[in-house]
Amino acid sequence: MLRWILGGREAQGTVEKSAALFIGEEQPKNCFTEMQVLKGHFDIVRFLVQIDDLRFASAGDDSQVLIWNVETGECLFALRGHTQQITAMTSYTFIRGRNAHTALITASSDRTLSLWDPDSGHRVQNISDLQSSVKCLLVLDRLDVWLSGGNELCVWNREFELQCKTVHHSDAGISAMVELPKNFIAAAMDKEIVIFKLNLSGSDIAVMAMRHLADHQDTIHSLININGDLFASGSHIGELIVWDSVDWTIQAYEHILWEEPAGDSQSEVKLTHQKQIERSIQHMSSDGEYIVAAVGSGLYVYNVLMKSVVAYRKIAHDSNVLHTMLQEDGRLMSCSEDGSVRMWELQDLPLPAEPASSGFFGMFGTFGRSSKQTGPPAKKIPEVPSLRSLELIGDLIGHSGAVQMFLSFKEKGLVTCSTDHLLIVWKDGELQSQLRSLAVFRKLEENQEL
Repeated sequence: MLRWILGGREAQGTVEKSAALFIGEEQPKNCFTEMQVLKGHFDIVRFLVQIDDLRFASAGDDSQVLIWNVETGECLFALRGHTQQITAMTSYTFIRGRNAHTALITASSDRTLSLWDPDSGHRVQNISDLQSSVKCLLVLDRLDVWLSGGNELCVWNREFELQCKTVHHSDAGISAMVELPKNFIAAAMDKEIVIFKLNLSGSDIAVMAMRHLADHQDTIHSLININGDLFASGSHIGELIVWDSVDWTIQAYEHILWEEPAGDSQSEVKLTHQKQIERSIQHMSSDGEYIVAAVGSGLYVYNVLMKSVVAYRKIAHDSNVLHTMLQEDGRLMSCSEDGSVRMWELQDLPLPAEPASSGFFGMFGTFGRSSKQTGPPAKKIPEVPSLRSLELIGDLIGHSGAVQMFLSFKEKGLVTCSTDHLLIVWKDGELQSQLRSLAVFRKLEENQEL
């Protein structure tokens, strides 16, 4: 099978390779036995955005956006116009006449925003007078507007006309945004979350900062919606906070801590540096019931309804995990700087779980907290009777560089992008074989040879 024929890979991070996570070539629960390599980029590919059931867009540091057909692997269009790396990309679906039409919005380090038509490959609109680079984009379908976040928060309509903006004097700027109920927006700015209100008066829109949530002690790397009632944020030092989407109070708090290995004074600086990297929450995903957090090279699964940790692996990859995804069947996926994409399955433990050491991670212990933590995090050993194991069931090896993210087209395949400039479409080998056989039979019938 191609993914193993391509050979092994070396860990790119500081974590040593764990023999316990070697799965070998026999992977009966891994359906991705075929791969198609897509070439077109000439620098790091960082973003993947789905356009419809068949098409997706890829973008990164080479300043171009490529439109692909996931079934054939054909590059449909190369969208060129930006002069520096792409910093954000999203799709924007609106009604044109009686039909829904999907466009692409891209932001670049060249301080421009562009609107693209993926059906023609043309750039429809372009804005080039921005004061700073845009780091994130958010589409509000209900209001038919979209937002760009950088050193300023801007609100735009479908015609790319600026409706309003608010300027912030922060070097970090806005790094992530999520939509909240009642026309509110949560935006991550360095160590705090700012709640903005969009005020609508007829066709006029105004934006106003309503609340500053300064409960994180370090830079916020991830901000996600869980469901209509909750959203979550994760920081560089392993703080995971679940917030109420309406009154913005803390519903749950956990400080994920690593157990430091014993060492002499000469290695103290090195250990401190490793600890800071390993416990950083780089990415989170949720299906409304569970949160999966990528913490350093580990994975943590948290049940929002039960307010408890369901499963964890301190070392899930050989290096930092960059992206996660919960699947409909209860499985989850992760990709890493080590070049791999891994598939996981939650399984019941046949024996009681081994207790976690004090300082490994603390349970959500503070509810409704509204001020910054003043004392050291609690190091009580959690009692989790429902703890399950997170078992490796698939390892997709094909990229030679860090895998930045992936995009699922369900039965049509899984798309991954990497620092190696490549895209790979991973496909269900058994399904593809059946489709090829069906195509042959249909061809024979058309030629009246069957």
